[in-house]
Amino acid sequence: MTISSSMNAGVAGLNVNAARLATISDNIANSATFGYKRNTVEFHSMVLNSSNPSGFTAGGVHASHLRLIDQRGALLRTDNPTDLSIDGRGFIPIATPDMIDATGRVTSLAFATTGSFRPDAEGTLRTSTGQVLLGWPANADGSIPTFPRDTISGLEPVRLNLNQFAANPTTEMAISLNLPATATGAGGSGAPQELSMEYFGNLGTAEQLNFRFTPTIPAAGSSNEWTLEISDTSSGSVVGEYTLTFNDNQSNGGTLAAIVSVSGGAYDPATGQIELALGGGPLRLNLGLPGQQNGLTQLSSTFAPVSLTKNGSPVSNLVSVEVDGNGFVYGLFDQGFTRRLFQIPVVDVQNPNGLTALDDQSYRVSLESGGFYLWNAGEGPTGKVVPFSREESSTDIAGELTMLIQTQRAYSSNAKVIQTVDEMLQETTNIKR
Repeated sequence: MTISSSMNAGVAGLNVNAARLATISDNIANSATFGYKRNTVEFHSMVLNSSNPSGFTAGGVHASHLRLIDQRGALLRTDNPTDLSIDGRGFIPIATPDMIDATGRVTSLAFATTGSFRPDAEGTLRTSTGQVLLGWPANADGSIPTFPRDTISGLEPVRLNLNQFAANPTTEMAISLNLPATATGAGGSGAPQELSMEYFGNLGTAEQLNFRFTPTIPAAGSSNEWTLEISDTSSGSVVGEYTLTFNDNQSNGGTLAAIVSVSGGAYDPATGQIELALGGGPLRLNLGLPGQQNGLTQLSSTFAPVSLTKNGSPVSNLVSVEVDGNGFVYGLFDQGFTRRLFQIPVVDVQNPNGLTALDDQSYRVSLESGGFYLWNAGEGPTGKVVPFSREESSTDIAGELTMLIQTQRAYSSNAKVIQTVDEMLQETTNIKR
């Protein structure tokens, strides 16, 4: 019985060292594979109870396999803005082609720690092996809607059409100018001061706002009052009329005292803004705060536009994309503006080493890993998204070669045990001739 158990223990030793050799060969073969996580084999003794208290039965050994998914490799700099990695804990959400149905809906979720994503013929960001990058789509204003964090609801393939056009309408405009104080004095001509500014409507068309400042002429002294009429070429009508009053005291003479709405949107003295309803879309006009020098003033005898600013631009073409550390995907347009298009969340699980490994360095949840949660990049336990980077293999060649030598010696030793047991059994057979 003891001799037989010795042979069984030797066979078990051969099997577990063969399993270790398989993991070593896999690790070395993938030493240059981006995102590869090394495999390990751990040995565990087995104890067999014998009915003979004075004897001993060799139990042998068995092996358990573990992939060290939480062990990260070094990050390597690349020249592609959609080469992505995670600087710390967490995974990039992806889907294999079979996880997306015919309508483009994501039906299942996989993870990766790195990936080189490039647009395909439809603009979908995917790797050369077909893994599709997933994210939450942004609203038209660049805000990200609220999505559940423990399901795939809301996630969709990140699509970027580099030939698409986009309107960038003007939503804000600010005017800083000086009106001549002499024009509101008795005996003035009453001639208006006029100004025009271009803006871009919701459809990308160029429109124009016309401002007409008409002084109020008193019978004596100075009125320090103007009537502002704003007309819009898109609607072809007056969109607002306002009465402007300026201070004439020593401490803040020439600054704006009040703006009273006759028609159109009301003036907000807390922000200095007026909401205008234009034919090309809504617009916030900033005329400055009361008592401040940063908007409308009335000094001296000169009409002087000091600063005229606005946002918006003509229709633009998307020329490139970038990803920041928070996982936001931005489109860069040829007119010089950017727009947030997607947010890439970072996936985390309780036990990363318990994930089920798939092809191409990807993983999915299992009973051992626990459920997933979608974090904002850099929040909670997760790291930031790093563009222009790939994660190198976690294989240490020197360590694997050292372990290879140890495994070879252990395998030879177990084979020697089997050979010795065979010789002993042969001697037992030779007792009786």
